[in-house]
Amino acid sequence: MSLFKKFVNKFTSKSDTPEVETSEPAPIEVFETKPVATFEIKELPKDDLWSQPIVREIKDSDWDELATELLQSDLGRELTNELISAGKKSKDKPLAAIKEKLESAMSKKDRATKSGVILIVGVNGTGKTTSAAKLANKLPGQTILAAADTFRAAAVDQLKTWGTKIGKEVVTGQANGDPAAVAFDAAKKFVDTKSDNLIIDTAGRLHNKADLMAELGKVRRVIEKSAPISEVLLVVDATTGQNGLAQAQVFTEAVEVTGIILTKLDGSARGGIALAIEHKFDIPVKWVGTGESVNDFETFDSNSYINGLLS
Repeated sequence: MSLFKKFVNKFTSKSDTPEVETSEPAPIEVFETKPVATFEIKELPKDDLWSQPIVREIKDSDWDELATELLQSDLGRELTNELISAGKKSKDKPLAAIKEKLESAMSKKDRATKSGVILIVGVNGTGKTTSAAKLANKLPGQTILAAADTFRAAAVDQLKTWGTKIGKEVVTGQANGDPAAVAFDAAKKFVDTKSDNLIIDTAGRLHNKADLMAELGKVRRVIEKSAPISEVLLVVDATTGQNGLAQAQVFTEAVEVTGIILTKLDGSARGGIALAIEHKFDIPVKWVGTGESVNDFETFDSNSYINGLLS
């Protein structure tokens, strides 16, 4: 069941409402839906449940129950409060008001990934290195990978392994060396070989915003001596819930993030974090990782995502 179906059914179903006198009330069709993490595109029918009339009073306790469910689904307190407020203010069509608010919460910015130099940023453990490789596998044209997370030997080895698997060159440097040096060498190779894309896996071990800004600022400066940066993609683990929102806060303050890669959205995640991030920061989710395979990496479809929440 989606985040809202139980709530909608409760106030549109006539089966338990004594004041409605019909010999055989027509049942409301319930549309089966896949989990939020499934991004198969489907349209909501025009006569969906959200357009059905309210047949019983929505009490404060009902709104409180919905708010609790939304918070547990990682939508965040700010967006949850706005959704509940929108529903309460619309006495005639509260469910439709919630639906409209949900749809407006998504970022309207372009979700396409621009070719060129792409920085992959995020904390360790989010699937950052794996996402860099999966993105390289998806983008058209000639793509180079750069292992600038030099403080983690495992990350460098992991990216080299991925590079062999997907047939992409990986630029590396000295262990514990300067990440900016790797970025500089990679940017030079990107220009010299006239490649289409350069994806740089940056360090994720920095402990505070000052260090983060200094490190990413240095990497950016050395790259831009050779080529402009087209994208800065932040990797967020969907299973971390509100921690993911906090991470997004730090990185967006430290660097101009242009898009989000949401990982581990394979059914175990509650999924609301995508909406929470887009609403709070107006940064579009561009890619989602849904499993371990190199092919378990898809472009994010906002319409399908919202339909999954609503239907």
